[in-house]
Amino acid sequence: MEKDDEVKQLRKGLNDIKGFDKKQSVFTGIMDDIKKWAAFLPLCGEMRDPAMETSDSRHWNSIKKLVNKDFTIDDKLKIKEVWEMELFKFKDDVEDITDQAKQELKMEKAISKIIEKWQEVEFESIKHKDTNIFTLKMQEENFEQLEEHQMQINNMLLSKYIGFFEKEVEQWKLDLGAIYDVVQLIGDVQKTWSFLENLFIQSEEVKKDLPKESEQFIHIDKNMKTIMDKGNKIKNVLQFCT
Repeated sequence: MEKDDEVKQLRKGLNDIKGFDKKQSVFTGIMDDIKKWAAFLPLCGEMRDPAMETSDSRHWNSIKKLVNKDFTIDDKLKIKEVWEMELFKFKDDVEDITDQAKQELKMEKAISKIIEKWQEVEFESIKHKDTNIFTLKMQEENFEQLEEHQMQINNMLLSKYIGFFEKEVEQWKLDLGAIYDVVQLIGDVQKTWSFLENLFIQSEEVKKDLPKESEQFIHIDKNMKTIMDKGNKIKNVLQFCT
């Protein structure tokens, strides 16, 4: 910021000079250097953003490719070396790279929150009547979070900055979609199973009147209990639904 102010003062001081032909090369030369510094300093600020630092150095590699120079980002890198890269000639491209870095960092943080959330969400086990059977339920607040995360994922896929995370985000779209579908389905099926189990398993009268249907339901009942038992053992919603 101090350097920016110095450049502004230099430009103002130069423009305020009276009785001097501003078309002379000495004037235009100095003004040209000031303009270069006016473009250069903000670019340095942009490149110092923490978003530029990634494990694969992809954003810095883009800068190196742009200016066609190799350099190491450390405390030994001097401002003179950076100036000699003539970044002011690539102002728009450098800004595109730094903007990409910032947007990717935001996306990375959002994805990390989604991953953290669904690594910990577990089914709530609901005891079925006076039995040792437990049905599966996902808490309402988690379902609301699921819908919010699905919206975030869809917005990411529409972003022009998605490139680096596209495969990962596409996979999360599938995984969250699977959670949404399976949780809805298992809720509906458990409700129907609970009603029919009361008829075909618990009622001797129904077994007598509908022997064929009762026999068929024994297999359905067995499969349903296996699924619910598996869900209660796995617990984790993401793992079970995918």
